Amino acid sequence: MFETPFEEKKPDIIFVADFYAKDIPGGAELTTQALIDSAPENIDIAAVYSRNVTMELMQKYNDCYWIFTNFSGMDLNLIPTAATNLDYSIIEYDYKFCKYRSVEKHQHIEGTVCDCHDQIHGKMMSAFFLGAKNVWWMSEAQEQRYIDRFPFLSEIESVVLSSVFDDKFFIKIAELNKEEKDRSGWLVLESNSWIKGTEDAVKYCEENNLDFELISGLTHEEVLEKLSSAQGLVYLPRGGDTCPRLVIEAKMLGCELKLNEHVQHKNEIWFETEDDFDTSAYLFAARERFWNGVISKMNWSPTISGYTTVYNCIENQYPWEKCIESMLGFCDEVVVVDGGSTDGTWDKLTQMAEEEPRLVINQNIIDWDHPRFAYHSDGMQKALARSKCTSEFCWQMDSDEFVLPKDYEKIKTLAKGFPKLSDLVALPVVEFWGGYDKVRVDVNPWKWRISKNLPHITHGIPLELRREDEDGNLYTAPGSDTCDYIHTENFKRIKFVAAYSEEVEQHRRNALLGNQESLQQFQEWVNLAAQNIPTVYHMSWFDLERKINLYKNYWSKFWQSQYNTPQEDTPENNMFFDKKWSDVTNDEIKDLANRLATEMGGWIFHNKIDWNAKTPHITINHDCKEFLES
Repeated sequence: MFETPFEEKKPDIIFVADFYAKDIPGGAELTTQALIDSAPENIDIAAVYSRNVTMELMQKYNDCYWIFTNFSGMDLNLIPTAATNLDYSIIEYDYKFCKYRSVEKHQHIEGTVCDCHDQIHGKMMSAFFLGAKNVWWMSEAQEQRYIDRFPFLSEIESVVLSSVFDDKFFIKIAELNKEEKDRSGWLVLESNSWIKGTEDAVKYCEENNLDFELISGLTHEEVLEKLSSAQGLVYLPRGGDTCPRLVIEAKMLGCELKLNEHVQHKNEIWFETEDDFDTSAYLFAARERFWNGVISKMNWSPTISGYTTVYNCIENQYPWEKCIESMLGFCDEVVVVDGGSTDGTWDKLTQMAEEEPRLVINQNIIDWDHPRFAYHSDGMQKALARSKCTSEFCWQMDSDEFVLPKDYEKIKTLAKGFPKLSDLVALPVVEFWGGYDKVRVDVNPWKWRISKNLPHITHGIPLELRREDEDGNLYTAPGSDTCDYIHTENFKRIKFVAAYSEEVEQHRRNALLGNQESLQQFQEWVNLAAQNIPTVYHMSWFDLERKINLYKNYWSKFWQSQYNTPQEDTPENNMFFDKKWSDVTNDEIKDLANRLATEMGGWIFHNKIDWNAKTPHITINHDCKEFLES
């Protein structure tokens, strides 16, 4: 995080505040700091004091995204310029339309009802709010007060955020709640601020014979310690307190609460619940909720490198050009590594690269006579392609996969809001069977897809599956295709997140056992996922005749190389036919392909085909045919 004066590099986002947490550990300042600290890794943040905002500063950084919090120190004459020329969001902690930032305080000081919303100050503030890309409120009651005075603000994009806390806070709360303590005494915040209502809280305690302690001058950690052993908190502010952190902290630490109507979040569902987990979950998600909303409104877009590997794709009839075309639809560069094609694939790839500057091609010729050519041509080749990616994120696809144009923007949006605590995300994959009408149920409907471009991530064999043959060559035990995402140093699998639940997986498994209701549920999930989440379409088993021929001529040797399991060409080792591959005719392959497409919905060829065990399939809505034939 930069502070003014800025460094030479322009930030992506500029926060504006009167003070920051290092100056005053107040509620607004702590929330602002928690948001700054939780910003996505690829976003550079600058923090400027409101008193330092000038016309020159706004002009110089008008292409940055601004976030205004408390800005009483800023020259208010700059607001029209900001509203007209900047892209910005507002985090509203109080009531800036009022010159006292509190309608109750206004009435207390002047003896009249606040009418600031009808004055120049209030109208200027409402215009500033109207020009924001989005406004973040502290409570529902606060938002409603604004809308009551400025009805047009109901049309803007706004979200109730509440106070925001950092990871250290949640850890501290968990630690304190584990400790067994005898609770006693009530706490009252000692403050010279009229609006905090200290006198009223003291009076309440005295009238109700409560043993109480005034707290002031404590560190934040000391306050939490006090709350963890107190019986309760009395907090009776004299004006609208939009979302007081102290009250939230007291609730999360098990205190009884004596509050009045001015604690504006006290009746919101997340706070009123008796389930502490619901409260914690709501608060924990606030940071992600905020950044997803802000990023969707700013022009910032992270860069993405797509990568794939090819080998004799023309001869093998892979839709490899559509694979590359689709990645060029959302990637800043596409890296393709060729394994030494001899069928014209490399020549065509070279021509494509001459016409498309974002296409980066390399040729790494594989020794197809090497006993471990499978690992060399798959996992190691993908690792090489990934190593040549230069963008912030990496998107991997095989040469028989593609993405539909409707998902291009969704992928960019996903990169913008990428889960901060994850390096890898798995997304839906649709595996066709024998044509467009059948989608397989017998394979996982997700696959690792998009990841942060971090130097410790590569492709290869996970630690627990790594094996060496007698010559010291690596191969994998069953359980990996040699392309897993692994750590470069310890070879452990990279953890990932997926939009796929155990409930959906259970429906898939039940469907394979013949449960029609589960099959319907699974079909609905896949269709919903394909409609709303970036989805990859896999054509490996689309043309079954082509696929069986590949098994005959290539894949059988590939599996032997990958798993170090030499197999003779015998009827027992042929999972497709009860004869040796060398005795299988083209007509037999064609007939089998037609029967598989007609009678089955998929099959995993680790075992002989069982025609009595009909594999179910689902159907989905898609535009794949139009895309592939365009």
